[in-house]
Amino acid sequence: MDLLKKLEESAKFIKSKTELEPEIGLILGSGLSSIADILSEKVIIPFSQIPNFVQSTVEGHRGEVIIGRFSGKKVFIMAGRLHYYEGHSIKDITYPVRLMKCLCVKKLILTSAVGAVNKKYKPGDIMLIKDHINFMGCNPLVGLDTVSQGERFPDMTSIYEHELIKKAELVAKKLEIRMHKGVYIAFSGPSYETPAEVKMIRKFDADVVGMSTVPEAIVANYCGIKVLGISYISNMAAGILRKQLNHKEVLSIGKKVETKLTDYIKEIIKIM
Repeated sequence: MDLLKKLEESAKFIKSKTELEPEIGLILGSGLSSIADILSEKVIIPFSQIPNFVQSTVEGHRGEVIIGRFSGKKVFIMAGRLHYYEGHSIKDITYPVRLMKCLCVKKLILTSAVGAVNKKYKPGDIMLIKDHINFMGCNPLVGLDTVSQGERFPDMTSIYEHELIKKAELVAKKLEIRMHKGVYIAFSGPSYETPAEVKMIRKFDADVVGMSTVPEAIVANYCGIKVLGISYISNMAAGILRKQLNHKEVLSIGKKVETKLTDYIKEIIKIM
């Protein structure tokens, strides 16, 4: 089955579960899935039930699509995301973004847990993504079958939409949230970066490093969906502190910032 037919099948299934037509998409990073619990009129659909979806296997990612109302807007939430390091193809992990396009989503908020390369950042801080570097070794737009929802050679100059960033900055000021604006570099994972790689990343002028977000942002931009990227600092990158990195720390920091991030996203969605 070709890509468009798969997307049509998935979209038909979603539409059979709810009459709401989502206008905003939200993909939740590690430890943030409970943000979806506050939706009204919500319908919860496990990834396993959606035709042509693959399954999330990472702790802290519930693996559900939730459609409902959030801050007065109709939203499509991925409570948990799919990662390249799980062994899924790059096309499978970006399939949900293509599905959002089929469901007429116009704007997408991507959240993620990241390691701070910039030494001015601290665990628990929040960073708006102003640009990214794709260091994953692959691009989700490769292949003729992907040329169905946008231009073959999409421009990436303003992948993270300037007006959305401005609105997010205003909300952060209103809520008195410590906020940064920086560059995200994506590695494939699942191993964390070495201290030598972190030194290299700093020379690239990247501020944080992660294992997601970039493929989804590329596909969203290609599909004509406006993107806002919000990362929370879960740890300092390798070699900055004299301690080993582990996923439990990521989840722990996620729980600590969850209320702050939920309130922040609620206010942003109100004015999107």
